[in-house]
Amino acid sequence: MNLEIFDIKGKAQSKLKVSDAIKNAKVSPALLHSVVVAEEANMRQGTQCAKTRSEVRGGGRKPYKQKKTGNARQGSINSPHYRHGGMALAVKPRDYSKKVNRKERRAALLGALHSKVEAGDVSILDSLKFETPKTKNGVELLKNLNLSDTKRVLLVLPEYDETVYKCFRNIPNVEVRTAPAKKEDADSVKTAPFSTRDLLVAHKIVVVKDVLDRLTEVWS
Repeated sequence: MNLEIFDIKGKAQSKLKVSDAIKNAKVSPALLHSVVVAEEANMRQGTQCAKTRSEVRGGGRKPYKQKKTGNARQGSINSPHYRHGGMALAVKPRDYSKKVNRKERRAALLGALHSKVEAGDVSILDSLKFETPKTKNGVELLKNLNLSDTKRVLLVLPEYDETVYKCFRNIPNVEVRTAPAKKEDADSVKTAPFSTRDLLVAHKIVVVKDVLDRLTEVWS
């Protein structure tokens, strides 16, 4: 597997040999599914909360007497069938997170990368730097790479660059992510590293060349 390296103007410069880790990665649909499900579950905040009948204000007495009204007997206006009453089986805050082993997460990332490279959906940039944070710069780069009409584009940077991020944040079809960081440097990262889900939902992926070296460094 060889990938062409482009400059910021979209001109091919050279070719890059794909590393053996990506080239020989196995694509397991079951593993990809379980990892993506875990990633989406981990994005859920789980802060939803509704009140039960015991938490709703009021309802200290019967709304009317038990008999001789012609109505069904009622004990409280907090019942779920009353307006402003409590909710039956009310949802409460909970933790949706799922654990994924490090080896499984890495295998899923490599498998997703392998499938995208094999399909020809990955482009490599030799470098990416902008002097000013203008959306025009991002639009021109997409045009130079023939990605203007692509529905979903994933741009992967070796590290967070505020200028580059601001050039693409107003473009709705582009997501900017960074390469995974080492455990000791994870707290200083300002944007989320790319995930298996990011790779699979993207129609085209643009990767800065230094990202591949960063992956080798982190996963070694």
